[in-house]
Amino acid sequence: MAMIETTSPLRARVPGGGSKVLERWGIDSEYGTLRDVLLGSPERFRWLGEENAQYSALVRETLRRGYRFDRGLALRQHAEMVDAYRQAGVAVHLLDAREETAYGVYARDSNFMTPFGAVVTQLASPRRRGEYANVLRFYLEHDIPIYDLVSAGNFEGGDFNMIEPGCVLIGYTGLRGEEVSARQVGGWMEAEGIEVRYAPIDEYYVHIDLMVCMLAEKLCAVCLDTTDPEIVDWLQAKKIEIVPVSFRETMTLGCNVVALGNDSVLSTTAAPELNARLRALGMTVYDPDMSQFQLAGGGVHCMCQPLRRDPA
Repeated sequence: MAMIETTSPLRARVPGGGSKVLERWGIDSEYGTLRDVLLGSPERFRWLGEENAQYSALVRETLRRGYRFDRGLALRQHAEMVDAYRQAGVAVHLLDAREETAYGVYARDSNFMTPFGAVVTQLASPRRRGEYANVLRFYLEHDIPIYDLVSAGNFEGGDFNMIEPGCVLIGYTGLRGEEVSARQVGGWMEAEGIEVRYAPIDEYYVHIDLMVCMLAEKLCAVCLDTTDPEIVDWLQAKKIEIVPVSFRETMTLGCNVVALGNDSVLSTTAAPELNARLRALGMTVYDPDMSQFQLAGGGVHCMCQPLRRDPA
């Protein structure tokens, strides 16, 4: 078996803080111009159905309504999303497709990026825990430092939200993201001198990135119907303008968008009202139909792991 040659450590984190900020990789916000993104391959994607329903209210609703998976449509939709990234000048990297990790297409769940390297998470669903192996292989093969590995309990990347340089919002539900692991990750960030705001949310809403997503510097999409007013006040105290997203669009993952930089956003057809608001602000909006992935419980923000953004 071929050995992977790498100089990147499995823990670049310096205990107590002072970890090195990366030059080639890393992000310091959710809105700096996106240069490299990690996506999961759609080749083995399928709906897991009842075995995954306990971890997502969105999946339960899909099953209740009797929707059926269309593989050909899913592949076309994923290709359109990839094309949108490339039109925006983003280099796209793909994780390997593996039969046993059908939901690896939701690349944000299994890992997330910091200024100091990637964090590999601990997934709640037993059917998804093997995704860590594919992620580790990718980082080692591409010589990208791993900041650390979550070990305290369940935690997924959709609950780590770099609002702006030096400031992170961390959500937890008690199921897919547990408070003990959220505070493990938050403790690492605080040791690096980063402000941390915790956001306990109901497990119905899965992750904080379903209701709070940065669009650009000082501009954030927020579902006011589901987001704790204290979090909204906290954002506004930072002079961040709120673009409201309706509960209806949020529950179809319409708030789950990706800032591309240069006043561009990757959204979907599931958010026509939000898309219209963004275009009225002069932003370029890419809005592919991603229904086959949204019906399975994840939007475009869930599907992407930014590997490199320009410093904000």
